Amino acid sequence: MPRIKNRGYQLFNPSYTAPVIARRWRMAAYIRLSKEDLQKIKKGLDCSNSVANQQGMLYNFYENHIEEFESYTEYVDDGHTGTDTDREYFQKMMADIMNGKVNCVVVKDLSRLARNYSDAGSLIDNLFVQLGVRFISLAENVDSYLDPDSVSDIKVPITNVMNDNYCFQTSKKIRQVFDYKRRNGQYIGSFAPFGYVKDPDDKHQLVIDPDAAEVVKLVYSMFLQGSSKRAVSLYLNEHGIPSPAAYRRIKGLPVSSAVGDNPMWSARMIHEVLTNEIYTGDMVQGRHRVKSYKVHQIETVPEEEWVRVPNTHEAIIAREMFDKVQGLMKRDTRTSPQGRQVHLFSGFLRCAACGKAVTRSVSGRHVYYACSTYKSRSRTACTMHSIKHNRLEAAVLFAIQQQVHLAVSYAETVTRINTAPVKKCQSKRLDDLIAAKERELAKVTRYKQGLYQDWKDGEITREDYHNMKADYERQTTTLTAVLKNLTEERAELASGVDNEHPALVAFIRYQNIDELTRDILVELVDYIKVYENGNISVRFKFADELRKIVEYIELNNEAPALVV
Repeated sequence: MPRIKNRGYQLFNPSYTAPVIARRWRMAAYIRLSKEDLQKIKKGLDCSNSVANQQGMLYNFYENHIEEFESYTEYVDDGHTGTDTDREYFQKMMADIMNGKVNCVVVKDLSRLARNYSDAGSLIDNLFVQLGVRFISLAENVDSYLDPDSVSDIKVPITNVMNDNYCFQTSKKIRQVFDYKRRNGQYIGSFAPFGYVKDPDDKHQLVIDPDAAEVVKLVYSMFLQGSSKRAVSLYLNEHGIPSPAAYRRIKGLPVSSAVGDNPMWSARMIHEVLTNEIYTGDMVQGRHRVKSYKVHQIETVPEEEWVRVPNTHEAIIAREMFDKVQGLMKRDTRTSPQGRQVHLFSGFLRCAACGKAVTRSVSGRHVYYACSTYKSRSRTACTMHSIKHNRLEAAVLFAIQQQVHLAVSYAETVTRINTAPVKKCQSKRLDDLIAAKERELAKVTRYKQGLYQDWKDGEITREDYHNMKADYERQTTTLTAVLKNLTEERAELASGVDNEHPALVAFIRYQNIDELTRDILVELVDYIKVYENGNISVRFKFADELRKIVEYIELNNEAPALVV
């Protein structure tokens, strides 16, 4: 017969009654109002979960059982989700529990404590039990002291699961609505981006705020002219131009609670303005998201998953200028801690041997550039590749002047060709390339089709079959993409070239250039290679477009055009 442990009761005496020990509890009345309930109240709708209703119910319970309690403390989280425990007054209550200030938690219903199934179970079944904390939920008639079995009853975990699932379904519906609005070009942010305000007639549309838009234009202009992000922020602060948050306060617009009392411009703010594509007139949203309805951490969304809808509102920054800024942001354009202006060639110079950056140095009154690998890493890995600033500036200016001269000549030739009665538009080079790629694709297709029979005949193993099949499929994908590009290029050539082609216009506008500036470099130059003997080569932007223009000219001229 198993031994029965004596737990302090008189065994085998049915007439024995355990003595009732009076205990006085220190009550914590926990009240939580969700964001959804808060919105209902703001709309004037009746809400049984309002703070006032919960306060009335809990205090009424306290008064009706006052002989059981020696103190009453109220903890209210107004407008907070129950899917996590990161709530100010919930955390305060837990701290008071740990300190022994309260030892009884009373809630209107289980969902007020938590809507996260795992959090609710961990608190009720484990932590409160370990700490000797009495837990009472009025709606479910749960009382861990007077009726310990009520906590273990199946209704408690089922109710917690249902509360959790309610949050999941609500979160899912909200995400679907937000996604629908994003894809329809409707703005869903809490605050309009700096430079815009929400349309008074439609809060999902943006209209330009003229004063703020001028500041946005100034930021872009200064950056393109060579100012660092830090220099731009210093300039704005020194000239008393309010930061986005300060500007919103001045205008009486709502401001995030996370903003301090005296927000000022910073390099980070300048970066946000310079990288916000919404200034081009395109609606770009979904750049960040909450990890899940339980984990409220914000994560960055990969750019290919952003939701873009073009031309939804008036642009502040031209697309061309925005793209220039993005290209410049990718360059290494650091300045000294005290420096404000980015140096003329910062981010443009490369070593012709190792491909690393060529950096600026000052020796007395002389400025020169040298390979960063040689200077900072290893003098055995590369050589100096040095060039003086004056010589480099003169050489780059001359190269640009020559390219401008060529662009003017191309434009004149294109105009003459386009006014001729007959134009040639067939490129033998492209025809030969397309034919060669088509033959190659046909061969790969034949090989791929014969693989299966080779496997069945036992000439190759199953593993070889799958590996070779995957390899042929990769080749097919690559060749198909190449053929598509070549065909599009041939069609573009067939349609002719306009003398207002962007590649020509970009250079022609600088016909009278006699001084090299950073904004000219940004617009025309991709990179500059520096060689060991002090020579340089300049890689211009629009190189592929210029090559196509040259080919068009060669097709229609007996004398070949100069090659870029």
